[in-house]
Amino acid sequence: MRALTGTMLLLALVSARALAEMPGIAELDADARAAGNLKPVAVEIGDRIFSIPWPAEVTQISANGIQGHMVIGVRVSGVKFHRALSRSEFVGEVDRLVSIVFSGVPAAEEVDVWASVPIRVGKDVIVSGDLAIPTTRPVFTLAVRRGSDASRARAFWDEDWARAAFKQDW
Repeated sequence: MRALTGTMLLLALVSARALAEMPGIAELDADARAAGNLKPVAVEIGDRIFSIPWPAEVTQISANGIQGHMVIGVRVSGVKFHRALSRSEFVGEVDRLVSIVFSGVPAAEEVDVWASVPIRVGKDVIVSGDLAIPTTRPVFTLAVRRGSDASRARAFWDEDWARAAFKQDW
């Protein structure tokens, strides 16, 4: 019995160590959902963003730069809300995302946030490559420059989407 207890303890310790060394879900998500020519930056900010349960699902972080300029993109699903949202709650989420990016990436000059919804495409339609047709369409876009107030930036809203997606405060 004593040998069995010792074996069980050893297995528990080995399992705990293995789990401690495994990357977390946020880290896995950050790597899988990172894009752009500065992917390590996208992964770094994704580690923070994907560890937070957002009401409107964040689906991708991109980081792109050229000649010392850097822009971070945050893509949000326009259909997979984890709970009912009002327009003002959605705006609050966007503001918080922008704040997290600017505080976590001091070199970022701009944060672009967009929400998109799927477009139905027919069978045998080309959806990748040079002849691809779009499979999503933007329903919300916002570009915020560092030092400006995200709540004062002008956003594009697809009004039909907004009326259907949010509680009635539109």
